[in-house]
Amino acid sequence: MTRILVVDDDVELCELVEQYLQSQGFQIDAVHDGSAGIERALSGVYSLVILDVMLPGIRGFEVLRQIRAKSAIPVIMLTAHGDDVDRIVGLEIGADDYLPKPYNPRELAARIHAVLRRTAPGPARELVAPVSILLDDVRLDTRSRSARHNTRDVELTSAEFELLALFFKSPGQVLSRDDLVKSALGRELEPSDRSLDVHVSNLRKKLGPCPDGTERIRAIRNVGYVYVVTDAAQ
Repeated sequence: MTRILVVDDDVELCELVEQYLQSQGFQIDAVHDGSAGIERALSGVYSLVILDVMLPGIRGFEVLRQIRAKSAIPVIMLTAHGDDVDRIVGLEIGADDYLPKPYNPRELAARIHAVLRRTAPGPARELVAPVSILLDDVRLDTRSRSARHNTRDVELTSAEFELLALFFKSPGQVLSRDDLVKSALGRELEPSDRSLDVHVSNLRKKLGPCPDGTERIRAIRNVGYVYVVTDAAQ
């Protein structure tokens, strides 16, 4: 049974979420402050963390920073409804996805399934795809779900890895925003959703420009993004 940690100071909400997610086959543990959330998240017994931004004591963003300093465990942030700043900050720090409050438990379950699908080992997928792919100065390993820039390991969230894998599958081709969100994040593109843009921005920062100094991931206005490869890599 998949074990999930909920970090939220709303005890009543935690109980409701726990009841619903247990009915979906998950094992749920809940803590109600940031310090306990950090300790439990780093214990190694959970597959995913649901983390509220507004927590007493240590705020959710700092909790996420401390988790990310030591673990790549998937994290879904709970943010205030309509607060785009919180969503963007959470994604920039390393959240895998977010959900605004108030939310439907079915939507939360759908987000959990989507994140777990893209972080779970995929032996069947590895059999039909190259294990290691090199484009210019970046190497992607599909088996270990890791990346290297020259000789430097690049720490990627699950969403960032999925995006990079999609770009590596179709280098030099324009990929639409709809397709990127559906394939990498496991859901439909929503109006005013900035998640994709933040994940791409994070990839740009972590990978830097192409060897010739040009932009590695280029935005195509009103369409999507293209992963640029130099002539030497083609």
